[in-house]
Order: sequence, then C-alpha cells, then structure tokens
Amino acid sequence: MTDSPNVRAQAPLAPGMRPRPTAIEIGSVLCGIFAFVTLAIWGFTAWPLPWNIVAGIGAPLLAILIWALFVSPRAVLAVHPFIRALVELFVYAAATVAWWSMGQAWIGLGFAIVAVVLGALNGRRRLA
Repeated sequence: MTDSPNVRAQAPLAPGMRPRPTAIEIGSVLCGIFAFVTLAIWGFTAWPLPWNIVAGIGAPLLAILIWALFVSPRAVLAVHPFIRALVELFVYAAATVAWWSMGQAWIGLGFAIVAVVLGALNGRRRLA
C-alpha cells in the first residue's frame, strides 16, 4: 500500500519543457509586478521634480535587481528558502509602505494581505 493514494504518476516532460504554472505562481508574479509598479508610482508622485525622476526609476529598478538576485526562479544567488522569503517580504513591505505614505492605507493593507497569503502558499509549495 502506498503512503499517498491520491497522487497520480505523471509522464516526464520533454527536454526543455517546464511544468505549467499554477494559479498561486501566477498570483505571485502579479503581486511582484504590482509591487514594482507601486514603487514607480510612489517615486514619481512623492518627490519634487528633479528627484521624482530618480526615485520613480530607481526604486523599482532596485526592487527588480534585488528580486532577480534572490527571489526569481532563476535567481543569481542561491540562498536558503527562508532568506528568499524574507527578501520577497521586504519588497512587498516596501510597496505597502509606499501606498501608506501616499495616503492610500487601505490599498496598502489589501495588497499586504494578498501578497503575504500568496507568498506563504507559494513558499509552502516550494518547501513541500
């Protein structure tokens, strides 16, 4: 008798093919894109004219660089899954604080709840 009777055997994928993304993975990608767009909006609206261009381009670029180094599926630096989760949480927290500093606390709170739930579900799936 097997330990997990509800698991079906799957045929191996052809070389160069990847499994289909799940709804949780798609939601995590959308949360990341929303966080980067949020940081751009915050940079362009929260600073006076010469600095808004720097912050509007620099804040999302820095977040994308950190994401690419630690969190992305093809991350440059392989780190422990908990460090990866902390970096992901840091980017989401930055976007949440950006919404709060723009006076949109409810949008920030809603984004934080969705991002943390999707991040926890995606992290659980990665650790399983």
